[in-house]
Amino acid sequence: MRLDVVTLFPDFFTSALASGLLGKALAKGIAQVNLVNPRDFAENKHKKVDDEPYGGGVGMLLKPEPIFAAVESIPHFNKREIILMTPQGQTLNQEILQELVSDTEQIILICGHYEGVDERVNHIVTQEISLGDFVLTCGEIPALALINGLVRLLPGTVGKQESLKIESFAAGLLDYPQYTRPPVFRGWEVPDILRSGNHQEIQKWRYQEQLKRTKQRRPDLWEKWLSLQDSTHNKE
Repeated sequence: MRLDVVTLFPDFFTSALASGLLGKALAKGIAQVNLVNPRDFAENKHKKVDDEPYGGGVGMLLKPEPIFAAVESIPHFNKREIILMTPQGQTLNQEILQELVSDTEQIILICGHYEGVDERVNHIVTQEISLGDFVLTCGEIPALALINGLVRLLPGTVGKQESLKIESFAAGLLDYPQYTRPPVFRGWEVPDILRSGNHQEIQKWRYQEQLKRTKQRRPDLWEKWLSLQDSTHNKE
């Protein structure tokens, strides 16, 4: 998968893209990330990429010309998405990540700044994505989160692909509680069932904990999961 990031701050990504599983995956060529600075395409003497909004208002907007030029400089793959990272977009979730990994060869991420981007940029955007109902100082943070979420789903990034199937959200439920050594820490004990060696009972316990945790912590996911179960049973 090819990932192109249109960003005013390429250095923001330098350390993160070289660290951990993400860094190893990129080093192995599982994915390719290219950073494109729209400032390089500004035609004015001072490389200015922002301007005051028409109609007045607080703050500055990113101009359309440098962004269009930056995107148009990127090689075009057939199956590609151009995504604007914005609080106004659809909230990122695991389902979106799975769809992007399955259906695209190339993703271009446009990182907003200041008060946002000129509305005409949306003429080249195919999706708008947000991390949630809050505002950040830049689009680089959600772009990095999206890159991380995508690359870890690509074959070869995570050592055990099976772990991707049982983690939080993969089946519409939160993950179950997990423990490691020591068996007792400051009076808190690892549940006996996990030390029993009875793998069938352990699986049952984990599933029940998933149900309980999702219902308690994420009622929205719980209702969605119940609706999905009802829909599945009605089809049978």
